[in-house]
Amino acid sequence: MLQNEINDYFVQLGLFLKQFDTEFTRNSTVLHNDLFFDEFAEIIEKQQYQNGWFTKDQVTFALQSWANALTYENLKNWTKPYEFPKDSEPKIIGLILAGNIPLVGFHDVLSVIISGNIAKIKLSSNDQQLLKFIAKYLTTLNSEFSERILFVSEKLENFDAVIATGSNNTARYFEYYFRDKPNIIRKNRNSVAILTGNESKEDLIALGEDIFRYFGLGCRNVSKIFIPKDYDFKLFFEAMYEYGDIIHYDKYANNYDYNKAVFLMSNFKLLDNEFMTLKEDEGYASPISSVFYEYYDNVDAVLQKLEADAEKIQCITSNNLTKNSIPFGKTQKPELWDYADNVDTLDFLLKI
Repeated sequence: MLQNEINDYFVQLGLFLKQFDTEFTRNSTVLHNDLFFDEFAEIIEKQQYQNGWFTKDQVTFALQSWANALTYENLKNWTKPYEFPKDSEPKIIGLILAGNIPLVGFHDVLSVIISGNIAKIKLSSNDQQLLKFIAKYLTTLNSEFSERILFVSEKLENFDAVIATGSNNTARYFEYYFRDKPNIIRKNRNSVAILTGNESKEDLIALGEDIFRYFGLGCRNVSKIFIPKDYDFKLFFEAMYEYGDIIHYDKYANNYDYNKAVFLMSNFKLLDNEFMTLKEDEGYASPISSVFYEYYDNVDAVLQKLEADAEKIQCITSNNLTKNSIPFGKTQKPELWDYADNVDTLDFLLKI
């Protein structure tokens, strides 16, 4: 397949996914809707039975994020800076995908296909259906995708390079096992917000999206805030109340109750609004339903700390306090060129 053809197929995929928002709306101009619309609607509705965190709202949010990303203009802007070799033999790229949020590994699959290579995929047990369905849709658009997107259920073998995502513990195993192959190994990362106390309520409501989207399970979710010494939490908590309904979801509520109890038994001082806790802590990885906070004397000290801890940080959100700061409410809406861990996946694949 030529580069322009591949782009066109993913644009068609974006149009297909666009139909599955909060309400499912069939678009008669979308290709192969007769074969796939009803089946995908049923898969989405049943995701929560497969993975309790994959509610319809969270799954459709992920689908809309991809629908908005997969446009001709975005694909063109993303691929324009790269030089794509012509008539080169495709490499087999092993992909070990995470399953913490819906379709979290799709960008790696997309990058492999766009670079002209073959994706050999080991899915997470937590996200088994969505990507397989997308592969089936793409294969109907062009049968060559059946040779470019492969799934394995057993041990991942016979590949030229690998991209693997896991915890810090599994990353050590990956680094050893894949040491003789070109690789990208992704570990645990967290995202942070830097507040000055001058944020509007609208800013903080948007920050709530960064905190609560996907129940806080993603590496792009804000799990820690940096605040000035005299910070008043009143406006912060008023903004967070916009997300109070999250406590009515049993899995989240169970985590809230458990983590709050653990903190209290350890005699930690907490701020609590009955659906989230705030704990003063120098760490980054707060548990579900909790956000860590750390006071600062000046912003420069925060920036120095974040630079020193860069390997632990995925995103920084603020009102333009850092060079690569993401606006509040946008951490879970990355562009195609916003690479995980700031590692240029497409450049890596094109140089193998």
